Parts: sequence; structure tokens; C-alpha cells
Amino acid sequence: MRRVWHNKRIHLGKGTPMAGNGGVAAFITDSRKDRLIHERIHDPYKTGDKPPEPSVCPVCKAVFKGGHWQWLKSWPMDSPTAICPACRRIRDNYPAGVVTMSGDFIRRHRQEIVNLARRHEKAERALHPLHRIISIEEHTDMVMVATTDIHLPKRIGQALHRAYKGSLDLHYEKECCFVRVNWTAGDERHGREPSPKKRR
Repeated sequence: MRRVWHNKRIHLGKGTPMAGNGGVAAFITDSRKDRLIHERIHDPYKTGDKPPEPSVCPVCKAVFKGGHWQWLKSWPMDSPTAICPACRRIRDNYPAGVVTMSGDFIRRHRQEIVNLARRHEKAERALHPLHRIISIEEHTDMVMVATTDIHLPKRIGQALHRAYKGSLDLHYEKECCFVRVNWTAGDERHGREPSPKKRR
């Protein structure tokens, strides 16, 4: 079985091939290295001249003001328009990160896993307009989540690990501004199904 869910707010045009495994990958083990990633990042979707302020994204209505994209309740009627980096990545189907979730646990709890990813995207997106899910691809024992930024994949992976244990690996591909997160649980590597955290 294979199902693919795309962001419904933006029409996806003909996609650009997603960054692969080639190149040198830096293994990330410390959450503080988020800062290192940010400092060394070379994001082709954030280079070039900044749009005039305030500019409004005609797709998602995020506003570029104060040097960054944000959600505002209002803006001048004559504000110029500029497509934000997140909407451009969604349009091009060119993710900055991918979370791959695999193992027997996915077979029995696929919807629960997808819901967790969606909840974290909702929370991130409320604060950071450029942190979004591009698509969710579902297979029998695997779910792949593609995102518009390099931080949301790590948040999702850490949330999965906190809730269900399993094995979590994070890799940052410096040359192409890409983060790959792999979470595996309930397969032959672990020999048992992880247990969700108890809620009080």
C-alpha cells in the first residue's frame, strides 16, 4: 500500500528531484548543533536580495517584515508581493528535510505516527511560517515526511523517540542544505514494540 498526502494549500507543480544520499554527510548527535547547522547553512531558497518590507506572500499570506517571514493580522493594502521560501519549496517539490519512519510499529500505528507529525508541524508553523510539511508518503511499514526546513524533521524525530523509544539517526548534508532523519522501531533491530509514554 502506498499513499501520498501533499500540502493541500498549494498546488504542486512538476517536481525537482529530491536531494539524495551523495556527498559528505555530517552525523549530528547533539541538539545544540542546530546552531552549527544554522551558521553553516547555504540555502539556495534564502539567498539573493531580500524582498522589500513589508512584502506579502500571495500563496500563504506570510509577511516579510523585520528581516524575516512572520504571521501578521494585517498589512498595508499596497504591500508588494513575494513568494516565501516555504511556498517556493512546496511549488518545486524540493524539500530541505525528510523524516523516514520505519519498522513493524508503523504497521499497527501508522495513523498515530502521522498525527504526531501533523501536530508538531502545526505548532512549529504557528511560530515559524517557513517550517512546514510538503508531503507525507505512506507505505505498509514506512512513512516519509518531507519538509520545507531543516529544523522540523529533527523536532518530529525527537518527539517520536521520546514517545516510543526506538532508534533515531540524524544526518546533515552540508553541501545541499538537507537534513535526513531516520527513526526505526519495533523491527528486528529492537525485537520488541516500543511503548508510548503514559499520559497523566
